[in-house]
Amino acid sequence: MRLYVEVARSTLRRMTTYRQATAAGIFTNSVFGLILASVLFAVFRNRPPVGGFDAADAVTFTFVAQGLLMVVGIFGTTEMADRIRTGEIATDLCRPYDFQGWWAAVSYGKAAFYLVARGIPPFLVGAVLFHLRLPTHWWIWPAFLLSVMLAVGVSFGFGFIIQLSAFRIVDVRGPSQLGWMIAQFLSGTYLPLVLFPAWLLHVARVLPFAAMVQQPVEVFLGKHQGADLARLYLGQLGWLVGLALVGRWLLARAVRRLVVLGG
Repeated sequence: MRLYVEVARSTLRRMTTYRQATAAGIFTNSVFGLILASVLFAVFRNRPPVGGFDAADAVTFTFVAQGLLMVVGIFGTTEMADRIRTGEIATDLCRPYDFQGWWAAVSYGKAAFYLVARGIPPFLVGAVLFHLRLPTHWWIWPAFLLSVMLAVGVSFGFGFIIQLSAFRIVDVRGPSQLGWMIAQFLSGTYLPLVLFPAWLLHVARVLPFAAMVQQPVEVFLGKHQGADLARLYLGQLGWLVGLALVGRWLLARAVRRLVVLGG
């Protein structure tokens, strides 16, 4: 376990070196947050609450969601797939660590950095320009952080499965872009899922994508308490474990078929 903690810590330190990219990302998240929040504020301002969301909820949702996008990695990555494509995967599999655990530690290291560097600044920008709703009870803060941790695991599990397709196809950019576009749409990246038609809302709720963005933000807004919050956690944990097991199974099958230098 100590190895994976160190991997996460080293990843966090590595991410701190990308200062210009971080600054550009903060600007981008803030601008998109302002645009989306303005639209949602106009939609909710003169109408009754929708799905328990009023104007303040919708605007707060936007900036919390913008802060979580890089934390959960909703745009995906091909870092692992590139190592499969180039053959570096052979060296990785020979090293004395769990391959899936290593990349999970990398994801959590990135998440820890982005939570502070990309999560807080856009929210502060939104707080200056809009009336944002802060948690009304102290326990919501740790509850939110726990939900975010589970969301990172769910997102990692989904992305890990997508990147494993590099064992069978040369270029994974197509499947990766398609998969993450669906995830973004159904996770609440662009607007709260409560605005979806009833049938699409039901579909989004039963798939793993809502566990990545929508549900953590709902926890932040205090929409889940008591037994309802426990059920939300169980749902996130269920998807995390399920996707992780599927990923391990696919990895095992791929490794059995892996050929290195014709051997």
